[in-house]
Amino acid sequence: MNFNNYKNMFMFFILTMLCFNFLDVSDAIDTITSTQFIKDPETLSSKSGNFTLGFFSPENSTNRYVGIWWQPHFTILWVLNRDQPLKDSSGVVKISDNGNDLVVLNGKKEVIWTSNAPNVATNSSSKLLDSGNLVLLEGTTERTMWESFQHPSNVMLPNMKLTSNKITGEKVKQTSWKTPYDPSIGSFSLSVERLTIPEVFIWNENQPYWRTGPWNGKIFTGLPYMTTHYLGGLHVGDDGEGNVSFFQITSDTVGLIIYNLSSEGNCEEKWWDEKKKEWKVTWNSHEMECDVYGVCGHFASCNSQSSPICSCLKGFEPRNKEEWNKQNWTEGCVRRTPLQQCERYRNQNTSEDSNADGFLKLPMVKVPDFADGSSLTLSSETCKSQCLENCSCVAYSYDADIGCMSWTGNLVDIQKFSNGGLDLYIRVAHTELDKEKNMKVIIITITVLTGTVIVLACAYIMWRRRTNHHATIRSDNAIGELSQVKLQELLLFNFGKLATATNNFHSSNKLGQGGFGPVYKGTMHDGQEIAVKRLSKASGQGLKEFMNEVAVISKLQHRNLVKLLGCCVDGEEKMLIYEYMPNKSLDAFLFDASKSKILDWRKRFSIIEGIARGLLYLHRDSRLKIIHRDLKPSNILLDNELNPKISDFGMARIFGGSEDQENTRRVVGTYGYMSPEYAMQGLFSDKSDVFSFGVLLLEIISGRRNSSFYDCDSLTLLGFVWIQWQEGNILPLIDPEIYDHIHHKYITRSIHIGLLCVQEFSIDRPTMAAVISMLNSDIVDLPPPKKPAFILKQNMLSSVSPEENNDDFYSVNLVSISDIHGR
Repeated sequence: MNFNNYKNMFMFFILTMLCFNFLDVSDAIDTITSTQFIKDPETLSSKSGNFTLGFFSPENSTNRYVGIWWQPHFTILWVLNRDQPLKDSSGVVKISDNGNDLVVLNGKKEVIWTSNAPNVATNSSSKLLDSGNLVLLEGTTERTMWESFQHPSNVMLPNMKLTSNKITGEKVKQTSWKTPYDPSIGSFSLSVERLTIPEVFIWNENQPYWRTGPWNGKIFTGLPYMTTHYLGGLHVGDDGEGNVSFFQITSDTVGLIIYNLSSEGNCEEKWWDEKKKEWKVTWNSHEMECDVYGVCGHFASCNSQSSPICSCLKGFEPRNKEEWNKQNWTEGCVRRTPLQQCERYRNQNTSEDSNADGFLKLPMVKVPDFADGSSLTLSSETCKSQCLENCSCVAYSYDADIGCMSWTGNLVDIQKFSNGGLDLYIRVAHTELDKEKNMKVIIITITVLTGTVIVLACAYIMWRRRTNHHATIRSDNAIGELSQVKLQELLLFNFGKLATATNNFHSSNKLGQGGFGPVYKGTMHDGQEIAVKRLSKASGQGLKEFMNEVAVISKLQHRNLVKLLGCCVDGEEKMLIYEYMPNKSLDAFLFDASKSKILDWRKRFSIIEGIARGLLYLHRDSRLKIIHRDLKPSNILLDNELNPKISDFGMARIFGGSEDQENTRRVVGTYGYMSPEYAMQGLFSDKSDVFSFGVLLLEIISGRRNSSFYDCDSLTLLGFVWIQWQEGNILPLIDPEIYDHIHHKYITRSIHIGLLCVQEFSIDRPTMAAVISMLNSDIVDLPPPKKPAFILKQNMLSSVSPEENNDDFYSVNLVSISDIHGR
């Protein structure tokens, strides 16, 4: 081949590359003009390539929408025609014929969406900016006539504003999707309200659903736990003319931050991890029940760390005590003692009047809604005296950045915090102040004795039931006895009402059979659905376990823990009443071929994460450190949305002080989920629950019970997983119903985490806090797992004493061990 041939080939190569480059540039357009438009499935891209505008169909839908999405993860951020979907792929996005608007046309060239720009222009163009904002520009001056940032969908992006005009009352709101698969406008919206003391609200239709508490120029005072990126990123203030207050996320150096309003009304703060190319949820608005607006009614406060969560303010009592004891708090509380007349201390020095009203301090709270303005010119003392002199003033609060706030109406939506928030001063009669002083004398004694009194009172009632059959003392008298010691935390149900609710415990109402007896569905006279755990007389659960379950779970409050409503004691009958979980337990789905299909990988991972968060709450975040000791699929209940709730605390143990490990000769739990140090030595700690969690995680991924054996009945599930992991062959481990190559790395990582949890020595296992960080990929590099415990069937059987060893007992994974002595 001569030199000219080489030269010709080189020139051909250069021209070819130039053509490819030209095609790439021409395809990656960021502007629509009168001559340049896009039709399905073409797209428009911002210059950075991070944002794309184009056509899409939501999951489980054939409708076509025009939206803007975050290109690295295909996260839909904004939708043009959210209420006018295209029924086919004939859609076109273009500049209108008159050159004034951006429009979406269907196949019949009918306009189904238009920007409706307020100003008349010609020869306009539309451009997708690197901020994700779609703008309509006037042809000659390129002045912005319309922008998508002024019409938010369900996502707030940096530099997007929510405005409230003080003069016209017009508001720019964030609005939720109708469902996760339907982008039309849903029930929930987010907006700026109370412009004199700005707050951000989430609304359910026209009813408040959540609020931030007042803005003090730095933070929202009702969000003390929101110590995330928003502290340096949000801005609330005027637009310069004094007629608009706005909420705005500003860009910072940590990466893209968005706020997503879900179709369930939950606002999530998400941060884009550029390194891992995934979203991290760093905060959400509805962590606990207290986050729901006004859940406790008027003149009451909500504390997620207490049980029950609602309590009347000092000086107030339940309006309807019967409903309040049933944990129906909607009617709220009323003042116990009327306030004094203003005439008593008008024109007097009220501090010298011993009969004058005064204030009781409620520290560290989200102050009530409807504050009557604020004044920075007033001091704390002036704020107090001004409220006292106003007959209508029922409370005040002072913040150096907000000033003096006061309230004249009903106090609603007060939330108690363990730190942060503001101090609220509640106006009460002088007699209530005297009561407060007297209470301080005995408060320490009551605090010490409360736990003992609860247990002894219930034990006494049960003893009365067992030794006095002919007295036919029913739960009505039991409630009376309990009320004598003011045990409002514990609700005793009437046996007859429970029998009626369950149709006399008819088999058709039976939900399942646990180790300690059957569980029935019941419907109370008011329509409330309940689950009744009726302890069998022949079961291994006696008075100690029954009281333990009541004492433990009545103190807990978390979205991933089942809620105990009360108990019933009647003769030899002992029953626990829980909130009803319509989808029963996890094992009913996981190990049923017809139902397991419902649990795809996303749902299973959500269940894994929910269980982990529930355990973390028990181990670290609740007021008490609690070890569950019987974690298994049948003790994981599922609600309407298949969200997990840990149940059955009959075997749980409470740790006090600095305790982190305990020894017992009475080993309880379920075989196949017990850690080796517990099964063989009676040693248990939070790492015992971690082991059980690891077994459960591997069962969720594989869809197989740990009691199923492999390789000629010699291997446990743990052994099977370990061998396949060692050989780098994980596909046989994964339930075919959930496997998709898209999820391969996430499933592999989860198996890795499961193996770390079931390592033989407890010191090698991670804590639940570390497990959650691993699941969320906050911990990127996972250590290699060591050999699990109990990989062989005979290893498991040797963990119990020989006299207990029989194949029939240990082949059933649903049986709970109530008394095994460690060797």
